Amino acid sequence: MPRVVHTTETCNYMLEYLRVLERINDMAVVFDLMQKQIIYRSLDTYLIIFKGLHIRGGIREAPFALERMKKAGFVLNAYSYNGLIHLILQAGFWQEALKVYRRMISEKLKPSLKTYSALMVACGKRRDTETVMRLLSEMEGLGLRPNIYTFTICIRVLGRAGKIDDACAVLKRMDDEGCAPDVVTYTVLIDSLCIAGKLDIAKEVFFKMKDGCQKPDRVTYITLLDRLSDRGDLDSVRDFLDRMEADGYKADVVSFTILVDALCKVGKVSEAFATLDVMKEKGILPNLHTYNSLIRGLLRKKRVNEALELFDSMESLGVEVTAYTYILFIDYYGKSGEPDKALETFEKMKAHGIVPNVVACNASLYSVAEMGRLGEAKRIFDGIRESGYVPNSITYNMMMKCYSNAGKVDEAIKLLSEMIESGCDPDVIVVNSLIDILYKDGRASDAWAMFYRLKDMKLTPTVVTYNTLLAGLGKEGKIREAYELLDSMALHGCAPNTITYNTLLDSLCKNGEVDTALTLLYQMTGPNCFPDVFSYNTVIFGLAKEKRVTEAFLLFHQMKKKMYPDCVTVYALLPILVKDGLVEDAVKIVDGFVNQALNRSDRSFWLQLMEGVLGEAELDHSISFAEKLASYHICRSDLIIVPVIRVLCKQKKALDAHDLFVKFKNTFGIRPTLRSYYPLVEGLLNVNLKELAWHLFKEMKNVAGCAPDVYTYNLFLDELGKSGKVDELFELYEEMLHRGCKPIAITYNILISGLVKSNKVERAMDFYYDLVSLGFTPTPCTYGPLIDGLLKVKNFDKAKDFFEEMAEYGCRPNSAIYNILINGFGKAGDLKAACDLFNRMNKEGVRPDLKTYTILVDCLCSARKVDDALHYFEELKSAGLDPDLISYNLMINGLGKSGKMKEALHLLDEMKSRGITP
Repeated sequence: MPRVVHTTETCNYMLEYLRVLERINDMAVVFDLMQKQIIYRSLDTYLIIFKGLHIRGGIREAPFALERMKKAGFVLNAYSYNGLIHLILQAGFWQEALKVYRRMISEKLKPSLKTYSALMVACGKRRDTETVMRLLSEMEGLGLRPNIYTFTICIRVLGRAGKIDDACAVLKRMDDEGCAPDVVTYTVLIDSLCIAGKLDIAKEVFFKMKDGCQKPDRVTYITLLDRLSDRGDLDSVRDFLDRMEADGYKADVVSFTILVDALCKVGKVSEAFATLDVMKEKGILPNLHTYNSLIRGLLRKKRVNEALELFDSMESLGVEVTAYTYILFIDYYGKSGEPDKALETFEKMKAHGIVPNVVACNASLYSVAEMGRLGEAKRIFDGIRESGYVPNSITYNMMMKCYSNAGKVDEAIKLLSEMIESGCDPDVIVVNSLIDILYKDGRASDAWAMFYRLKDMKLTPTVVTYNTLLAGLGKEGKIREAYELLDSMALHGCAPNTITYNTLLDSLCKNGEVDTALTLLYQMTGPNCFPDVFSYNTVIFGLAKEKRVTEAFLLFHQMKKKMYPDCVTVYALLPILVKDGLVEDAVKIVDGFVNQALNRSDRSFWLQLMEGVLGEAELDHSISFAEKLASYHICRSDLIIVPVIRVLCKQKKALDAHDLFVKFKNTFGIRPTLRSYYPLVEGLLNVNLKELAWHLFKEMKNVAGCAPDVYTYNLFLDELGKSGKVDELFELYEEMLHRGCKPIAITYNILISGLVKSNKVERAMDFYYDLVSLGFTPTPCTYGPLIDGLLKVKNFDKAKDFFEEMAEYGCRPNSAIYNILINGFGKAGDLKAACDLFNRMNKEGVRPDLKTYTILVDCLCSARKVDDALHYFEELKSAGLDPDLISYNLMINGLGKSGKMKEALHLLDEMKSRGITP
């Protein structure tokens, strides 16, 4: 008889047949046969057995299934365990694979070197260095000697986790144990050093390689070049390209693409495009990655139109666009605050038959998550799963932020559980984000509970974790607890950085412990925690807040010895110097600041500086400071007087503001602009200095660059309208149009109001209809004057029509509109209509204000309905509004005329008790 050779397929068929018959013991015999004849046990082999034992959940349930298998007679040997672990790892379930490994060890079976390597690689991908090094130790404990590949895995894992010293120690151990590193080992170490930012050490390792037995190959060169390019080190990229060619490795499309990318990263996009010509001369065709680098470079320079042109030409150049090219644009639009364009590009990608990957979905998700557009974010998130992809930690992190931005913190927290259940292990970045979200939502205890969960998730807190918690404690005013947390960082091997100290400095200053903050500032001497500009600014601001001028001034000079101050430093220090009369010192500081090579004193700088000074110092000192800045030619912008003009005009000192304006223009040679003219003419009009305001208005038209804008015209149109000068009003309107100054809604409202005030209601209505026919969208300020005018000429029906028409234009009546209507109908004696309007107002969610109640009280008292008036007066107070002198006078007068002297005197006493003088 012919010898029967069993295969995996035949055995699996037999297992399935026996499973259907529920012959579990016979299934165990078949499985044992497979082990004895060394027949490969596939994923289907185990899934059939699981099914026969009524175990659901697939290969992930292997740790649980093994116990049931043993009871049913399925006893795994070492080869089966090794194979099963590999199958579990291939499915992405590394934690379950570790559990199976632990069971294997407990059964005194020895895993193979290949199994250890596979487990180490899987743990390494999660940066679980502790487990990787423990596996190495356990492997040696079983008598297995690590080989080059095993050691290289350890170096890669330690390096990518930032544990460079440990990685170098493994390399030294290899030498000590006679296991000479190969070119792959060195390349992995160089890659890790570059990622950790230790480029100089990476270069040292490279040169050690060259001097030793292991010469760098093309992969070593490309790895180093790629990392140097990532760091924007163009000079080193060029140097190592030359060395690579000298070692006999000719430049290819990969090395040229790295050069193009490096050029783009340092902003030399034109030179990057010129490199394409060099490539063509050498017969090297650019590939997709080359063009992607160029597009990325253009987008960094915000040359989006050129990037789109290059994108559109790629197909004609024989380059097939992939999802990554679209991602570049999606990412650019998302970070530029253009989520609609990002989503449009995402849809365009799908329309071109490119299935979005997780990275593309994440880029699209970022664009809407930052804007808090939850609905669209959820559609993208759900779409990832529907496409068969598994969301990664970045996806979940952005979705959590989106829920947080939408105020749905609990939903964000739920995502963590969903993330774990789906097999996506949360990293510390996700947990840090949740701690921050919880603290910002005022849920400090939940934030700390999340922090304590890190250990259960086998995650190590980072400096970001501690900084987030420190910021939260600072906001709570828990300084002692913040210091305790700072001390605990060292115990957990997490060194504080400058941000850590800055966070604590900020908390101390805000909680009135400036002296402690000063002490802490002088203690900032350790690695990665030297004080920066923010450190000094925080303490200077704290000293300024406590009016400790001399100490703030001295600290500023100490700061200058180490670093340049920034504008925040100036904003914090100068107001208290000017307030203390140290105007000359303040001027010297500004002079030194604007002359720094790094500083460009833009428009906002002068405006914010003067606003800060005016907010702290006396007006005279502030003006003296501004005058010295102008007279010493430190500032040549009229922005230094704009805040002063505003303050003077607010104090009804527009004439003083004008004198100052003239002094700066004529004496100091400061050229005025629209920025200083506008608040000045507005202030002059407010105090009825119309002639002077009109003079400046005419002057503006003749000064280059000072042409009045629509807002300036609106001021003078309003003045003419209120004065009843309709002809002049429309003459100025025509001039405005002739000068190319486009009216806005307020302009039209001013014109309508002006016509109504001149009793030209019909003309106002005609003008309104003309505007609407041209597409104008009316506002409540459009309807208010029209309705008021119609009520005054007793055209009540037309007034009602306009009121009802508002809804047709999507214009919701506000309290001002209701007040006009209530007043109009009430004064006409139609008190029922007035009260109905008041009730309608409440029903439609428009809150009555003090004026509403005052109008009703006035109308009802005039009609001798004093009890009703008193009802609304009491309602006014119960609604949380405070009656003023007018409302009290009306009510007291109404009660007096009705002979209710007792009630009137009671209200008089109440009025006095509220601090209102009759």
